[in-house]
Amino acid sequence: MQSRTNRVVAAPMQRAAAIALLASGALFGGALQIAHGQTPAITRAHWSSHETIDQRISLLHAQLKITPGEETQWSDVAQSMRDNETAMEKLAADAKTASPETATAPDDLKSYQKFAQAHADGLTKLIASFDTLYSAMPDSQKKIADQVFEKFGRAPTHRHA
Repeated sequence: MQSRTNRVVAAPMQRAAAIALLASGALFGGALQIAHGQTPAITRAHWSSHETIDQRISLLHAQLKITPGEETQWSDVAQSMRDNETAMEKLAADAKTASPETATAPDDLKSYQKFAQAHADGLTKLIASFDTLYSAMPDSQKKIADQVFEKFGRAPTHRHA
């Protein structure tokens, strides 16, 4: 049984993972799959392989019910998502140009490290912009945001008032 402290600590980490999932089709867990031209299953489960980052941004905008007054904060979130996608696409393109026949195990690990680092850096920027947006939302909209992110991998929690 999970203690209350563990649940409190786990919830922000789960939210961060959900944000990462929404923010990019290129999750670091699937970085090597992406580098080799494959789409990770977790990404396929949530996003069409033909869906662009702008389509994901539009969908999330609608799901979160972004108001005209939140557009400035939203544009920062959307730009973070675009920047993350661009960084991952560049890494994937670079990885595809490397010769798999001559790659060693350490080379593969270093490639994975680059994806993980880019993911972590992008997530840091995304969380900062999303926190600003989330803080500006009324409680009713925050509940909507929590529900949207729950659908993308966060385990349901039982909150007590």
